[in-house]
Amino acid sequence: MPVSHRGLQLDAQPSAALLDGGHGQDGHVPTRRVWVPGPVIVGAGPSGLATAACLKARGVPSLVLERDACVAGSWRHRTYERMRLHLPVRFCELPLAPFPPGTPPYPTRDQFIAYLDAYARAFAVEPLLGARVRAAAYDAAIGFWRVTVQDAVTRTATEFMSRWLVVATGENAEPVWPHGVEGMDAYRGTMMHTSTYKRGDEFAGKKVLVVGCGNSGMEVSLDLCDNGAKASMVVRDKLHVLPRDILGISTFGLSVFLLKWLPMKWVDALFLFLSRLILGETGKYGLQRPKIGPLQIKKSTGKTPVLDIGALRKIRDGEIKVVPAINRFTESGVEFADGRKEDFDAVILATGYKSNVPSWLKEEDFFSQSDGFPRMAFPHSWRGKNSLYATGFTRRGLMGSSYDASRIAADIANQWTEALARNITAHNNA
Repeated sequence: MPVSHRGLQLDAQPSAALLDGGHGQDGHVPTRRVWVPGPVIVGAGPSGLATAACLKARGVPSLVLERDACVAGSWRHRTYERMRLHLPVRFCELPLAPFPPGTPPYPTRDQFIAYLDAYARAFAVEPLLGARVRAAAYDAAIGFWRVTVQDAVTRTATEFMSRWLVVATGENAEPVWPHGVEGMDAYRGTMMHTSTYKRGDEFAGKKVLVVGCGNSGMEVSLDLCDNGAKASMVVRDKLHVLPRDILGISTFGLSVFLLKWLPMKWVDALFLFLSRLILGETGKYGLQRPKIGPLQIKKSTGKTPVLDIGALRKIRDGEIKVVPAINRFTESGVEFADGRKEDFDAVILATGYKSNVPSWLKEEDFFSQSDGFPRMAFPHSWRGKNSLYATGFTRRGLMGSSYDASRIAADIANQWTEALARNITAHNNA
């Protein structure tokens, strides 16, 4: 019986699975079945790598499936060059491995990617790359998950079978494009999502409209402005802007400390008071604050406050224009909600990302089909039924991923040890 990538190939003759883009008749492509002794982990970003590393530390092998041709594909290919982590380095470390000495308090994108590469090497995590999961479903008759994967190059399919399935594709698997905005197809300028934006010097001297005012929208607007572009930023909703640091202390780190001793509403009130002292009244610049505090909003909706790294000063000085919502696109620009029209050379959509879990996971009890997140809130969002797990869906960044990875590895390792003990006992009694 031939060995196939950390598993055993079960079929002497391939069966068939219906997949988009198949080669055979009626859209069918050949499928191998491969039994995986440990868990299958879908996604080789920080969450998947952390889970595989924690499992390996407990003596449990795993198979990591990654659609891209490298680990951390989203960080490597779908982030802009000037990006830095928003949180201090100590809150971004994955389990069992700190950042190397000399790493700055807020690592750059490239430093974080280098850390993830080194992390994968240190724990000998070798994902199956170019493996796009097309479907995953639990087979109750045999008690296994069936995970159908299509190779990105050959387009052939393989069905991996495992007792455990770990969903590690995360909150930001697919870019969100706005729908229903009149005239988008008529616009003749450059339009892109921030997932394909790299650097501002490509837009030097051009008028650019950034749609979205979260952390990405603010930072892209700042990057454009710093590189000689004329940036305008669409602000539709109320939002909280906080300084990244308060008196030299990370705002996030300070919130973690204060929440151990004070009610959340008190911490919110303190942050808003300090933000007004440091940043001024943001409402004067078109950035109205919600009535609910930033930490309360983060807890209830997952919406992160903007941590300012310089964009607010550019807004205050008029170098970045704040504009209202878009009513419709024209061939050369947009018409805003107030009826004013303006031409733009390019439009960059900072409209966020979404989970893609509903597109491939055939399960509706644990994961919501509406948003692709676990139905249970943190800290109960890491485990479902039938040995299904989720990591990277806590809306708590890398800290949440590390928490999930540790819990998942401990739970699976306990089952692994019990199963091993049963097998040894059965062998000795035979």
